[in-house]
This record gives sequence, structure tokens and C-alpha cells, in this order.
Amino acid sequence: MVAWSWAVEQLEQARNFWFSTTRPDGRPHAMPAWAVWLDGALYFDGSPETRRSRNLAANPAIVVHLESGDQVLILEGEALEAGRPEPAFAQRLAAAFEAKYGQSHDYHPDPTTWDNGGLWVVRPKVAFGWTEFPRALTRWRFPG
Repeated sequence: MVAWSWAVEQLEQARNFWFSTTRPDGRPHAMPAWAVWLDGALYFDGSPETRRSRNLAANPAIVVHLESGDQVLILEGEALEAGRPEPAFAQRLAAAFEAKYGQSHDYHPDPTTWDNGGLWVVRPKVAFGWTEFPRALTRWRFPG
């Protein structure tokens, strides 16, 4: 079995996340994007015009996984619009994005970046992970 602390470390260190959503007509859509794990949830942002955002507005079901097929972590749940974050949390969130993507990709969000929307949050319902398939296959379930 794999410890949840391993999963959290993967989420905190991952650069790219693959987001899988469903179009209104039922067709799947997958796209990589940036995200940060903060306070037990995955936060990502993007324009409401993106296919991902439009899909989530119609159907919040989402699957998120990391890039590796060997050190695997998959989250399942719902992505909900986070709304305007409280100022103290917005500061922490902006700092987390900048720490992760500022130097490598020149991404320096202001804490007011999400005042008018565009911030999404995933609190996983189920997660799967492994470091050695199938011997270390682990499933985590979360309340809610």
C-alpha cells in the first residue's frame, strides 16, 4: 500500500496535471494544465471560455492525474468554481502558484487575479495511486 503522505508529496511537486472532463454532448476531453495542492484541495485556474471550464460548468465531474504512468496518482471528484477567495487565502494561493511556476514559466498571479472568477477547486472523493503495479495499488476514499 502507498501512504497518503506520498500522494500529497506528488501533488505538491507535480508541474503538469491532466484534467479529464466531459463535453455537454458526452464526448470526453483531456487537457494538461497547472495546479497547486493547498489545504487538502487542488486549485487550478483558467478562462471561462476554455473547453475545460465550459465542460465543468455543465458537468462538474472530473478526473485529474499526473504525468507518470509508473508513479501514478489519479483523483476523481467534482471541480467547483471556487469563487472569490478570502484575501488571506488569495495571498497563499498566489504565493503557491508563483513558487511552483514563477521562475520556470514567469507566472506571477496577483492575489486579486481570481476576484472575477476563473478559479476552480477539486476536493477528491476517491484517489488511486501506485508506485509498483499491481503490488502497491492503493485506493483512498474521502468523506463528502
